[in-house]
Amino acid sequence: MRTITRQDEIEFILKGIPEALHYLMEKGVCGISCGEPTWGILESAAKEKGLTDSEIDNLVNDLNNFLVK
Repeated sequence: MRTITRQDEIEFILKGIPEALHYLMEKGVCGISCGEPTWGILESAAKEKGLTDSEIDNLVNDLNNFLVK
């Protein structure tokens, strides 16, 4: 899988790194709504949850660290 960016869709990220679901849920970026997963662009979803640009950068870095494990 290539490097994760702010503009990636959450669904794309989770297809390549399924173990990142729990991490994203802990950060409040991704969750289950009415029994259906909520998707969208990573940056938009993070901003909707109140994450700052710095926190989003950290989120992207953490997700990329999943790739090297």
